[in-house]
Amino acid sequence: MPTLRTVRGAIALATLPLTALALTACSGTAHGGSADQSAAYRLTASTAAAKGDIDGFTWSLFAEPTSIDYAYSFDYPPNTVLANVCESLLRWNPDLTTSPGLASAYTNPTPTTWVYTIRSGVHFHDGKQLTADDVVASLRRNLDPNVGSDWAYPFRNVKSVDRTGPMQVTVTLKTPDSTFNKYLAASPGTVESAATLKADGKDYGNPAKGVNCTGPFSFSSWKPGQSIVLKRFNGYWDRALRAKAGQVKFVFLADATARVNAFQTGEVDGGWMVPPTSYAQLAASAKGRLYYGQNTTVADEVVNNLKGPLGNAQVRKALLMAIDRKGIIKAGVAGVGDAADNLVTRNNWNGSPRGTVDSTLKALPKYPYDPARAKQLAAGADVTGQRVVIATSPLDSQTTIITQAIAQAATAIGLKPQIDTVSPDKYTALFTDPAARKGIDLFLTFWYTSITDPLDMYGSLRTGAYSNYGNWSDPQFDAAVDQAVGAADPAARTAAAAKAQQIAMDQLPWLPLYTEPVSVFLGNRITGVKPSIDYLYYPWAAEIGAKEAAG
Repeated sequence: MPTLRTVRGAIALATLPLTALALTACSGTAHGGSADQSAAYRLTASTAAAKGDIDGFTWSLFAEPTSIDYAYSFDYPPNTVLANVCESLLRWNPDLTTSPGLASAYTNPTPTTWVYTIRSGVHFHDGKQLTADDVVASLRRNLDPNVGSDWAYPFRNVKSVDRTGPMQVTVTLKTPDSTFNKYLAASPGTVESAATLKADGKDYGNPAKGVNCTGPFSFSSWKPGQSIVLKRFNGYWDRALRAKAGQVKFVFLADATARVNAFQTGEVDGGWMVPPTSYAQLAASAKGRLYYGQNTTVADEVVNNLKGPLGNAQVRKALLMAIDRKGIIKAGVAGVGDAADNLVTRNNWNGSPRGTVDSTLKALPKYPYDPARAKQLAAGADVTGQRVVIATSPLDSQTTIITQAIAQAATAIGLKPQIDTVSPDKYTALFTDPAARKGIDLFLTFWYTSITDPLDMYGSLRTGAYSNYGNWSDPQFDAAVDQAVGAADPAARTAAAAKAQQIAMDQLPWLPLYTEPVSVFLGNRITGVKPSIDYLYYPWAAEIGAKEAAG
């Protein structure tokens, strides 16, 4: 399974008209957004560096993790915590580049061989030293069907993981895979103590046992339904990322209004994924500051049923052209976003030749908001009056607004939409249980990539892929993805990935809606964070410290 994930938040708010919200929220130094939007926003690469240590700070999560076992950490809440406790062989940095982590060096001597030199002088939180055996045990869990790792997909081409020296591990692939090494900067590359994995067994990562890794914070306690507490690890190997806070307390605040109130009262010092309905309120807050950063997330409507009216690509195109995506952005995310003409962001192409990327993106088919043209397209497919079921859940106002917009668009092209509202738990099951998706034509996702590579998204749409929920299949698309994954030459790889992207955007197995930046709120007494989607894998909390120097 690659990455995801689900809709965010957990609050039911009043339904808002699509034109209800339009505001301005500015912060930071770098410009973001497009000129034709009603709201402007700026991206911030880094907040001011901390001026000193603090005893601790409190951080909000919109949901409690079900586990912090890295094998099952593929969503926002667990990864937000785990990024500060456990480390991977490589690091995904705030600028979305990759650099050495617990592997101090790595080579690719043959197209199917990756050799990792394990960093010396690294200790687990229990004091034991990191060895190659720990790396082998940790990586092999992703291959073990008894574990059932959510990260089995990045390991699909792995033949073996072996200790080939006192501090060396070699991964042998079945076929060349240009994405494999990149995934080792995310959860798939997490290294845990082999002894801890053996001792804790099926209890590993649960509230009683926690984890025992090498990050700048160690697991301290987990009170189910309330909080997780991390403590600074004084034996951390990387002095540049030594934690400035003595502890971090993560509190679970599912209600978005309660979360924002906690920001405003100072009950919590900050949080990622700020509710969009509070952007204006928090941008003007005297209690702290709202920031936006780089993201790889695209809000998409997943086409789950290709045997109904949406099985016709012309109908999918018509539906997308009938969706008022700019209206959704204004009403759903306070204008802080951009209409998407692609299933990945421009950030996913970082590292590819700029000229090639520019021409590739320019060549993509466009689907401007044009209800009249959309109705004509659908009429040619003879689907008038056919029903489409749109799954939703009372998660937040953003989800409600999007669902209503999709239903309006379906009506505009002659379909009969039926909104099927399910509980948050059942909605989450849509991503993992085929039975839960039965009878559903469309459902919403906020899909982020865990590596800086468009193939993280397009690989998930390949025939038979776990996340290809609608079972869409196109042999030319599959061939282009395979060619890109197997290509060693960057230019050839970019060209093949671009071909896959062109096919996907012509066929629309999923409907791209919009992109938005990462949001984070910082209370007045702390600073140091670098706003970026990498917070799901990078030890962001280690850099947070005092905003003012001690007197």
